[in-house]
Amino acid sequence: MLPISEYQEQFLIYLKSQNIDKQPKNLYQPIDYILQLGGKRMRPVLTLMTADIFDIDYKLALPAAMAVEVFHNFSLVHDDIMDDAPLRRGKVTVHEKWDINTGILSGDAMLILAYQYFENYQPKTFRKLAKLFSKTALEVCEGQQYDVDFETRNDVSISEYLKMIEYKTAVLVAAAMKMGAIIAQTSKENTKLIYDFGLNLGLAFQLQDDYLDAFGDPKTFGKQVGGDIIENKKTYLYLKAIEFSKPEVREQLLHLFSIQPEDNLDKINSVKEIFNATGASLATQKAIQGFTTKAFKTLKKIDVSEDKKAILKAFGENLMQRNS
Repeated sequence: MLPISEYQEQFLIYLKSQNIDKQPKNLYQPIDYILQLGGKRMRPVLTLMTADIFDIDYKLALPAAMAVEVFHNFSLVHDDIMDDAPLRRGKVTVHEKWDINTGILSGDAMLILAYQYFENYQPKTFRKLAKLFSKTALEVCEGQQYDVDFETRNDVSISEYLKMIEYKTAVLVAAAMKMGAIIAQTSKENTKLIYDFGLNLGLAFQLQDDYLDAFGDPKTFGKQVGGDIIENKKTYLYLKAIEFSKPEVREQLLHLFSIQPEDNLDKINSVKEIFNATGASLATQKAIQGFTTKAFKTLKKIDVSEDKKAILKAFGENLMQRNS
């Protein structure tokens, strides 16, 4: 096993070796731009790590890792258009740098490019990877639609919200790990367990992202802090605040999530005060820890050495301690 930084470095070398910036430039330059913006490359790293954990050369998993990263960034390009987001990883979003039509078309091309990376594998492995990828991609779209639907609903439940983030975020983390297991040709039980580990880690990751969206440091978060509040998104923080608040506070919160003021700063600050005062912030942090603990319990059942389990656990712990 290698340090996380080494997997990241090897993936970046592979990424830079890909001939993405080609003709027509207005289609491919935005793709190259979003892929070069950085980030932790968590999903492709998990694909490489999982392959290594199950005792094959992790470099054999590089094409699948690339497919995961291209698909993830495709979803970000389209999400940013839907959210009218100005920033991604601290830089101008694709549709702002070019235009909406370019963002849509380049995103479409990214989805197709992602599939092409599976062509590097033998037919049996290709079928398994493509089947998993198709299922995951459709679930991500379903999760995005739930997310959009929830913006105009005042009756979203915690269970509905958790299903939404499972589909929108967690399934891709889980699939990234399962792809490494498929390429390594490990047992069905190991393949299932590593997927479940990734799913719970992905749920914890998204809840952490929701928390940082409200309470993160603008200098390190990379996105517009308070973006979910501006867009009236019914996050775990919001739903817990509704559950815990007294009637008058609940009415205030419902009102704040029904308006789009010109100056969003007052709205953001007011909502954050309610999140803290009601205990919603603390409840969200406990939920993050809960899903992380569930992931670690699943990890114990996987048939690999203890030192490899310790590496995955350390990765999960570092992920939950992030501030960006």
